[in-house]
Amino acid sequence: MTINRGPRNRKIDPPGLERPPDRQTHPSGRADRLVAGYPGQAIVVDRGGRPLASNDKGADLLNRIAAGEFPSIAPLLHRAFDEEAAVSSEALVPGPETEQVLDIEAIPVFDGQAALLLVRDLTLERNLRAALADSRQRYKDLVEISSDFSWEVGPEGTFTFMSPRGALGYSASDLIGRRPEALVRNVEDYDPLPFKCHHPMEGIEVWLRRADGSDSCVLVSSLPLHTSTGDVAGARGVCRDVTDDRNREAILSRLQHRERMINYVTKAIRDKVEPLDMLSAAASATASALGASGCHIFRRTPAGTYATAASFGDSGGIDSLESSLARQEEAAGSSVQMDVGGWRTLVSASYHQKSMNGAVAVWKPTISGDWSVDDQELLANIAGQLGIVNEQISNHERVLALSRSDGMTGLLNRRTFLNDDLPRRLSRLHRAGQMAALFYIDLDNFKAVNDVHGHSRGDEAILTLRDLLVEFSRPRDVIARLGGDEFAMWLDGITTDVACRRAQELLAASQVLTSFSGSADRPLGISVGVAIYDPASAETLNDLMARADGAMYIAKRRGKSSFAIAPPAVGLATNPK
Repeated sequence: MTINRGPRNRKIDPPGLERPPDRQTHPSGRADRLVAGYPGQAIVVDRGGRPLASNDKGADLLNRIAAGEFPSIAPLLHRAFDEEAAVSSEALVPGPETEQVLDIEAIPVFDGQAALLLVRDLTLERNLRAALADSRQRYKDLVEISSDFSWEVGPEGTFTFMSPRGALGYSASDLIGRRPEALVRNVEDYDPLPFKCHHPMEGIEVWLRRADGSDSCVLVSSLPLHTSTGDVAGARGVCRDVTDDRNREAILSRLQHRERMINYVTKAIRDKVEPLDMLSAAASATASALGASGCHIFRRTPAGTYATAASFGDSGGIDSLESSLARQEEAAGSSVQMDVGGWRTLVSASYHQKSMNGAVAVWKPTISGDWSVDDQELLANIAGQLGIVNEQISNHERVLALSRSDGMTGLLNRRTFLNDDLPRRLSRLHRAGQMAALFYIDLDNFKAVNDVHGHSRGDEAILTLRDLLVEFSRPRDVIARLGGDEFAMWLDGITTDVACRRAQELLAASQVLTSFSGSADRPLGISVGVAIYDPASAETLNDLMARADGAMYIAKRRGKSSFAIAPPAVGLATNPK
């Protein structure tokens, strides 16, 4: 394309004042030919800015210029005609969705009578450039504030780039030039090392040494770098620190394991019906859960000492452990390790309402080393469960004692004496061929005590008789309150002659009761009926009780404060020896 710029001293009228173009000088055919071959938008306008011709791509812009939508064209044309040279300017053009950025170059043609406008759309280029700058800034900001760190290893196998913030407690300059394997724990476990990869690697877990000597777990994703000839020339990648995640996972795993073990022990306890069987099951389950050689569970006695309530496993040399439990009073809620008889022992106290009611101990050979923190916490949690079990057993024992004993005297009650205690004794005596005596004791004139002195004084009389019977009996004998002012006493291994002598002694000792009498003519005393049990007989317990009761009434009819020996069972002779 030939541009006729014309002589520089030629006068050109300003736009709007020039003469209409001469059609012979500027035929439309010449303008059409001028723009036809241009690959972009090309338009020819006259000195007044009126469009003359355009190529196909410039047709839309030609119409918009004709419609007066480009007021910025006039200044551009003035410059071009004044300078008789090509000038350019950018223009913002409203578009259907966003503004367009156009680079418009105005070139005087046809001896300065028109101008060729060459238009280039810069919108995409500008947008891409802005997006690239924004993306680069965004990447830079994210890299600088991210807890992840980026790196690059060069051909020499050392770090050539590190995120500006550094990593693992090191500054970026501390790491540049260092070999990555110097930071890796157990580097021999990685083949290949992600920092020196020959193919892409993603999410490889690696433990690295921090600047303070501690370890960090990172996930490494990397890509190899290649030369123009395809040889590996290093690698680049990013590391994400997941140490906190791994620590939380480890803690959660330990907690889940501990919960499983506690549930295992708790289930073993819950599956038992008898309270003491619960402790035996707990001892076995606890030893299994902790991998211990043995286990003892202790309960506190009324005297304040500790007695073994259940045991499991090898306990040789562990017998002296009870004497060491006192120190547990000072270690509430925790476990204490100690060496006892060649065993590394772990002991944890059990509590109920902040009061120590027992302990649980496990042991293993001393050469096995210390118990871990997890083991200590697990045993402390098990002890917490056993504290409840120990209290439940104590409550059960108290309820059982109450159900078996008389509420006022603490002696066996009638039901326990007749239904539980005497049947066992009769069975034992029958097998051993031994005799025994049943004393049936009733207070004389007891109603007068209550009528004259009140029931409180009557209760004192009852308790005095209880104490008298306890002192009179032997450890293997049994005493029961049958109800009201009636008592029974069973004496093992005694003949009729001995029974008579014991009855006389009891009557003599009962004189202490006269101080409770309601009046002098109605003294408080006792009447005693004695029935001798012969194991060779087929006598039932009910028959035995009936004979003793009948003998007691015989004694009362004799004038009270006396005793009577019941006749032997029908058809049987009682041995008088």
